[in-house]
Amino acid sequence: MPIRLLKLLAIVALLLLPLTAGAQELKDLIAGLGEPDPKTAIEALATNDDPKAKAALQALAAGTLFRRLSDSAVIIGEKDGEMVVVTNAASGEIEDMAKPEELELIEADAAVKALLESAGATAEKADDTPLDFAGAVKALNADSFAQKGKAIERLSALADGRAIRVLEALAEGRLFIRRSDGATVIGDRSGNDVRLTLATTLEAAGIVAPSAVEPVVINNNLRNSIRELVGRLGLLSPDSAQRRRAADALIGAANSQSAGLLREAHGKEREPSIKAVMGLALAAADLVEGDKAQRLAAVEILKGFTDLRVRSLLQNRSAAESDPEVRAAITTAFNAVQHKLMLIGWAANIFQGISLGSVLLLAAIGLAITFGVMGVINMAHGEMIMLGAYSAFVVQEVFRAFLPPALIDLYLIVAIPVGFLVAGAFGIALERGVIRFLYGRPLETLLATWGISLILQQMVRSIFGSPNREVANPSWMTGGFDVVGGFSVTWNRLYIIIFCFAVLGVIALILQRTAFGLHMRAVTQNRDMASAMGIPTARIDALTFGLGSGIAGMAGVALSQIGNVSPNLGTFYIVDSFMVVVFGGVGNLLGTLVGAMTLGIVNKFLEPFAGAVLGKIAVLVFIILFIQKRPRGLFALRGRAAEG
Repeated sequence: MPIRLLKLLAIVALLLLPLTAGAQELKDLIAGLGEPDPKTAIEALATNDDPKAKAALQALAAGTLFRRLSDSAVIIGEKDGEMVVVTNAASGEIEDMAKPEELELIEADAAVKALLESAGATAEKADDTPLDFAGAVKALNADSFAQKGKAIERLSALADGRAIRVLEALAEGRLFIRRSDGATVIGDRSGNDVRLTLATTLEAAGIVAPSAVEPVVINNNLRNSIRELVGRLGLLSPDSAQRRRAADALIGAANSQSAGLLREAHGKEREPSIKAVMGLALAAADLVEGDKAQRLAAVEILKGFTDLRVRSLLQNRSAAESDPEVRAAITTAFNAVQHKLMLIGWAANIFQGISLGSVLLLAAIGLAITFGVMGVINMAHGEMIMLGAYSAFVVQEVFRAFLPPALIDLYLIVAIPVGFLVAGAFGIALERGVIRFLYGRPLETLLATWGISLILQQMVRSIFGSPNREVANPSWMTGGFDVVGGFSVTWNRLYIIIFCFAVLGVIALILQRTAFGLHMRAVTQNRDMASAMGIPTARIDALTFGLGSGIAGMAGVALSQIGNVSPNLGTFYIVDSFMVVVFGGVGNLLGTLVGAMTLGIVNKFLEPFAGAVLGKIAVLVFIILFIQKRPRGLFALRGRAAEG
């Protein structure tokens, strides 16, 4: 080894030696707190500037310092339900949960406590200094769960409506500390990044990588406490949406204190839907804490709801109820709720099946034209879907970069024709450049279009990169509504269903009511006769392939609203699209519609029993057996169209 390299390694070792030695010394001193005479360790740690030294001494004073029996490590333990959250006292890192019997308390006798007090290391006292909203939010990032619990209580005591959003973010794991400046922020997913909002002012703070923030960690006890506090804070809010969320948060979580506030809010509430939610929360509280009459009345109220939490409440209370009459009423109510939930589950599966079917229909309409009408096995059809999705992404970025923020909701309306034109142009180029030389040679067409699909995927990776790209929903496609308890409909899915039927209707009109549609059908049925009649068959071929590809592009725009955009997007739908076209009947739009909806609904009903993968396999086996009996599908073409 060269002399210079040896010297360099020696210098690095000398520089790291004090750090290593310091860390080992701190570890040894903290371990010394568990010795019979911890005086030397206490005095040394009291003069140590490392925050971990102070935390260990305070834990010893507070009775939360333990020795882990499995490896004799000194840890700081904080109760979380039946378990203990373990923080390594020497490293300051939160480790796994532990059972109380796996830990041995390091007790501090009167002499040790006096020594700790003289060294200025006592259990941390409550900070009664008045705090404004910003100060209370910053205090949430305390060192221990106990301190965080006090900070949560102080923030809720301010009775500031903004605290609800901060506490909800903390409970959901969306409250972070920004590493660059230590600011407390609320983080929401934005593709692969995090969109920040300053927790102290609720102002937007830009988009950063996940590594730029550090989460504020809480335990289950604090999470349950936050749920109750959010409910109490929001019950009397002037904002109706906040009152609804607050009442909903108290379902099954209300105690005697919050139940009183809930009754007061229930008496004042004038909006029927919110009053019903408050009534449900009150009934849930009475079921647990009320007398016999209140419990029976609560059961009558609860059996009218279809919330999954109601089923859990009734099931849990049935096991704990001692009165036979009340238990019988609970059992009857539970069975009634269970029956309603089963019916709602069927309705939800049908809607989800129609939603999946609409996605398959969008992906398959274009293929029904290129494969069903033209007889071309286009393995690049999925990439036309992908090009449409990336067109939506590009239009979104153009709107963000060059147009006022108020117009961003209009990007999707512009993206639909852009996606159609981009994919349609690629389709025409593909037909004119490759496919027109391969008509009547299906195997060569399949191989050529498969190779082109790989080229298009790599082209997109070279331009946009391999990571997924986020295409945000416009505000009018965000959220959803409850049809009935346990069955919600999202706006993006509903709009896609409407959009796919609109596209199907427009295509049917084009094929049946326009000169282009007439020419296309004529070329499909008898190319030589159509050419003799003066129809430009080559142009019709190109435009037909472009139409099928353009529809696939619009399908990609729609799919960008229910998932991320990636170079592999089209491969997820190409096999399903072929199954829909073959099952419904080659070249038949009605068959494509029936095939897509049938496969979508059947898939959704099979998934709970067989799983997503086995469900798809079962559907594929069914289609293989089906086409053995009906090779032309459900709706076979007749006459010259079938012969062509």
